[in-house]
Amino acid sequence: MVAGKSAIDESMVTGERIPVKKQAGDEGIGATINKTGSFKFKATKVGKDTVLAQIVKLVQDAQGSKASIQQLADRVTGWFVPGVIAIAITTFIIWFNFVGNVTLAMITTVGVLILACPLPCV
Repeated sequence: MVAGKSAIDESMVTGERIPVKKQAGDEGIGATINKTGSFKFKATKVGKDTVLAQIVKLVQDAQGSKASIQQLADRVTGWFVPGVIAIAITTFIIWFNFVGNVTLAMITTVGVLILACPLPCV
């Protein structure tokens, strides 16, 4: 701020609900709301240097990358799901060949799928 004083609502950027008192010499943040008073200001940061531009960049970077635990989960899932399906098919074939009952073979196959992944896979 170059001159004047006011209470500025910076909640859009900082999350703070209470307006912050500003006077000449204090820095302001773009995307804030003047609540009381009046002032003159000089823009010292514009374009990519603004707080809003930095927030946008951080969000884009976060959306473009995966956490290491997510990468591990993707690798495990790549092997786990086909493995569970192979075990379920093998279970059906074994039960059908030894018992000869399609219903019992299906029940045991579904049991394998339910035990391997209770909600998401079934």
